[in-house]
Amino acid sequence: MAKLTFLGAAGSVTGSKYLLEVAGKRLLVDCGIFQGLRELTERNYHPLSIDPRTFDYVVLTHAHLDHTGWLPVLVKAGYGGPIFANPATMDLTALLLRDSAHLQEEDALHPQKDVSAHTEPMYTSEDVDPVLRLMKPMPRLGEFEIDPVYRIFSYDAGHILGSSSLELTISENGTKKVVVFSGDIGRYDQPILNDPQTPPSAADVLICESTYGDREHPGGDPAAQLADVVNRVVHRGGSIIIPAFAIGRTQTFMYYLRQLEVENKIPRLPVYVDSPMALSATDLYLKYAEDHDLEFTKIDAHGQGDPLYVREFHLTHTTEESKAINNVHTPCIIVSASGMVAGGRVLHHLAHRLPDGRNAVILAGFQAQGTRGRALQEGAKTLRLFGQDVPVNAEIIQMSQLSAHAGRSELLRWMGGLSAPPKQTYLTHGEPVAAQSLQKAITAKFSWKASVARYLDTVEF
Repeated sequence: MAKLTFLGAAGSVTGSKYLLEVAGKRLLVDCGIFQGLRELTERNYHPLSIDPRTFDYVVLTHAHLDHTGWLPVLVKAGYGGPIFANPATMDLTALLLRDSAHLQEEDALHPQKDVSAHTEPMYTSEDVDPVLRLMKPMPRLGEFEIDPVYRIFSYDAGHILGSSSLELTISENGTKKVVVFSGDIGRYDQPILNDPQTPPSAADVLICESTYGDREHPGGDPAAQLADVVNRVVHRGGSIIIPAFAIGRTQTFMYYLRQLEVENKIPRLPVYVDSPMALSATDLYLKYAEDHDLEFTKIDAHGQGDPLYVREFHLTHTTEESKAINNVHTPCIIVSASGMVAGGRVLHHLAHRLPDGRNAVILAGFQAQGTRGRALQEGAKTLRLFGQDVPVNAEIIQMSQLSAHAGRSELLRWMGGLSAPPKQTYLTHGEPVAAQSLQKAITAKFSWKASVARYLDTVEF
């Protein structure tokens, strides 16, 4: 029988790894790192329960580190087969893995015991190239046959550039089964990217993310809210720090800031993007036009300037240039990774600017349990940074409508696009409360058989 093992993203939002075993062939969908609580991040340092040397294929839904960041460890453990991804995901994965390795090397020089018990990096820069040599292109959309056992059809998930939902048709002993992996589902009617596509499948098994399975994103115009924040903070002489993932949220913020500048709804401010990787990712967003929605395409085509760059744009390459932003005492906007304040250069900016009540921090993406971003979201009065408790006097603003993840009703809308009810649905990539809430909603709306996936469980179908 076909088997599916949940090696990650079961009972948590990170660490996506799903192993299919069919007709003696093993295929791993995604290979991400765990983030957040220490009990989760410790899993990154443990070997898998199944030997990677026995895996035949890896397929990626998209490039975020919670879906790709463990690939160097997998390859070091002996995996030598192909890693299939579409071209945009291949390019973005290369950026993310190189940056992840570099940050781990930097963190190893200044270990923080309050973050991890490990002083050695999971992998270094020299471990990245062996992964990239194994990467093989697959179509952005449409059909791709790996071998007679596995045939894949890709659909645009609308989450980040290159993000996909995958429909796998598996063949064994003359029978076929259809397994749909949602990947991370994006939001409808958002700027830059196309809306999520639902595979029009009669799935035997659906593996669906549940990140926001227990809540909706707030309504209202995000551009108007961002304008209000910018004008309010500038009026009091402060600056804005935006912890944002280099891929996805950075481009969304830059899009809205440019739009507001063009419409003269905010003053022209210096915007510091403190991440060379974010600039490279932005170039890729402009390169892969097939992912653009109609509105973005119109702006690009009408010669109105680059849709993702504000007028006073500053990119910092070196650590010295990053530190020099501390000398800027007039209002400015600083966009820097990581989005969950788990590491990266944003920690230095927060350490410098959190104590000043004139400043503001905008949280846009999901903040996983155990991250500093979650602590700020929940009203922490101090934040542990570089071994010290930094007072949080800056205004903390949640802009969940800028999340790249579908809200509860959007997840249900995406599922409703399937051509027939799945015989079994497993909910992954969500904290327990979110997954259980979505399970109840699925039962109430569709009367489907739905279960919350459990870490390391193996199911047969």
